[in-house]
Amino acid sequence: MQGIESFLQQHNIPFQRFNHPAVFTCEESEKLCPAMPGMHTKNLFLRDEKKKRFILLSVPHGKRVDLAQFGKMYGVKKPSLANADYLKQYLGVEPGAVTLLGLINDVDHNVEVVLDEELWKYSEIGCHPLVNTATFVIKQEDMEKFFGTTGHEFHVYAIPERQGH
Repeated sequence: MQGIESFLQQHNIPFQRFNHPAVFTCEESEKLCPAMPGMHTKNLFLRDEKKKRFILLSVPHGKRVDLAQFGKMYGVKKPSLANADYLKQYLGVEPGAVTLLGLINDVDHNVEVVLDEELWKYSEIGCHPLVNTATFVIKQEDMEKFFGTTGHEFHVYAIPERQGH
């Protein structure tokens, strides 16, 4: 965790830090985390059918993504969640700690970054700092600076929501 803090400080990317118990789901975060500003994210680390493309999809924490519709919209054949080995390999994190800040570990730029347009409208975004026992709240323009600093392009789309239960 110190590594991401140092990286952000070195690149003049300010953040607010909030410590909390370990959380693995959005539901747990709502119960266990302190009140924090900004929109908190749900991050899905996806792969295509052939395991050639890897996508970090970030949406508002309450959104239920329709993966089939997302795949059609974004041109990804049969997107599904990537397993823990890929998560560790590309983002350097464990399940439950998937975060946009994990892009610091994607030095070969293998991961595509997709943000939900609803999320991107918020002035501040909450992200785990590579572990799920804290949240960093970062202003949108500073998040954009982070993407540029790590060399990641990002794409903003209206991500399709799953209907029903």
